Amino acid sequence: MTIGWNEAVPPELPPLRQRERLRLALRGIVAVLTLLCLFGIFLLVRGAEMLVAKVRGRRSRRASNRIVQVWARTALPNLGLRYVQRGTPLSGAGGFVANHSSWIDIVVLQRAAVPFLVSKSEVRDWPGIGFIGRAIGTLFIDRKATAAKRQEAELLERIRAGDRMALFPEGTSTDGQRVLPFKSSLFAVFFSRELETVTVQPVAITYHPAAGLPASFYSWWGEMDFAAHLIDILARSKGGVVEIDFLDPVAAEETTGRKEMAFICGQRVRSAFDSALPSGQSRVSVGSKVSATPFMQ
Repeated sequence: MTIGWNEAVPPELPPLRQRERLRLALRGIVAVLTLLCLFGIFLLVRGAEMLVAKVRGRRSRRASNRIVQVWARTALPNLGLRYVQRGTPLSGAGGFVANHSSWIDIVVLQRAAVPFLVSKSEVRDWPGIGFIGRAIGTLFIDRKATAAKRQEAELLERIRAGDRMALFPEGTSTDGQRVLPFKSSLFAVFFSRELETVTVQPVAITYHPAAGLPASFYSWWGEMDFAAHLIDILARSKGGVVEIDFLDPVAAEETTGRKEMAFICGQRVRSAFDSALPSGQSRVSVGSKVSATPFMQ
């Protein structure tokens, strides 16, 4: 089991009531049918894109990305979440750097901008999830030194081709009540000599559970079980809101290096995150201890 930030105790929830069990069953059926249908269409469209790329020598994921975005648009309401967006996502090559409190963050980012994800290599072999991750273009990172150059070259090729990547610079997920310091090492790729001007956009993601649910209800961190958390979301989530703020981009050439870029992005995300809080609520920024959760570096 993946161990992440664990400085907060997960909330204890009561047993599911009958109506929540019914909601779980209905939403589970909708989730499976939607995924199977759209993923089948995605594979056909992606195959066509690859054939066109071989003939024309120019690759594109525009059509298949649109299908991923449609899936995310249907997934969030099925998770009991209303989507609210402020600001405009970066349109050119570069990256999004966001705070991280849940696996739902990935769905939210795909709903907004369809960036490609960077994940630990272990996720590649996860049943179902690994196959889908490979299909949608996730870049799996092997921590072995022998693979570093190959992986860096692949990452740079994606950015040069105009793709946008998503990073979670905190290095771990939290209980959604704070923004941890951004790790500057994750910004190094944006300062590669092989790249021209690269722009990075800070992104703040905030969850607002409905009355009666814990403030950290949508968050997934530490040693929490993924299946159990998914069941809770499908069964109990109703009337929740997720807000995503696309903040002022930062160009690599405007900073002195990765440390300054990490600091600027972290400050902007923290400010937007705090501004999205209910009046009178306070969240703090603390240090991070341990390793990352699945879809992270």
